[in-house]
Amino acid sequence: MIDLIRLVRKYFLLLFSLLFLNNCSYLASSATEDFGRNLKQAIVNHNDPQMVVEAIPSYLLLQESLLAGDPDNETLLMSTANLYTSYISLVGTLSPERKLRISQTAFDHALHGACVHKPDFCALNEKVYDDFVQVIQTSDVDDLDILYGLGTSWANWVQSNKADWNAVAQLAQVKYIINHVIKEKDDYKKGEAYLYAAVMESIVPPALGGKPDIAKHNFEKALQLSDNKNLMVYLLYAKRYARMLFDRELHDTLLNKVIDAKAEQNELTLSNILAQQQAKKLLESADEYF
Repeated sequence: MIDLIRLVRKYFLLLFSLLFLNNCSYLASSATEDFGRNLKQAIVNHNDPQMVVEAIPSYLLLQESLLAGDPDNETLLMSTANLYTSYISLVGTLSPERKLRISQTAFDHALHGACVHKPDFCALNEKVYDDFVQVIQTSDVDDLDILYGLGTSWANWVQSNKADWNAVAQLAQVKYIINHVIKEKDDYKKGEAYLYAAVMESIVPPALGGKPDIAKHNFEKALQLSDNKNLMVYLLYAKRYARMLFDRELHDTLLNKVIDAKAEQNELTLSNILAQQQAKKLLESADEYF
């Protein structure tokens, strides 16, 4: 039986045994959190992206069923939001309508989770920018995981709503959250925050006011903090930065590093394999692009 499917089934039975046969809410909560951590490890260390894509919807339904009985569970809300966001990234063939629905669900869960975590974080997306900034500035290190989870789901929501200028305008709030996380903890998630910051600085070309120097710095910092093991950094460096500047030499150099690297790395195997798959496609299309 497929390892990931077996893991889902195993913990599905464990969770519901605890939920229905034991009245101790602490045990149920503990089992849920253990399940989430173990499944996350299984996903990020898996070497078959297609298998993961096929397994995630079942787990999302399980998460939603647990939330139905415990709608204010901060851990469940944020882990579900993160998984929805990851699912969108994994599935490159989602229709715009489905991507929009899924990203909205992820964002709604993240907003709710942030509100449960701290009342000041309620309805952050509805605050005027100056009030929003003031709230973020009063946060502390204990809030970083919540803010980062909110920021990544928010970024995904903006991307899914890119035809709506009111949504795109909220990219400023997303950038502020990510940069705040970096300011508070420079090595957060081994450079993952820097990668998000780099991509956001690569959206606008220099001719329209973009800041490629900042993007390049952030990409290089993300590589440094990941010990050059996160191949998705190389991929997005090529796709977002090198292509934006029409730098063919840098583009090909970065992508060939992805292809030649060892994909199996702790907590990076899945994303590294995806990066290698995408790198080959980008190289194949390079002559046409440049």
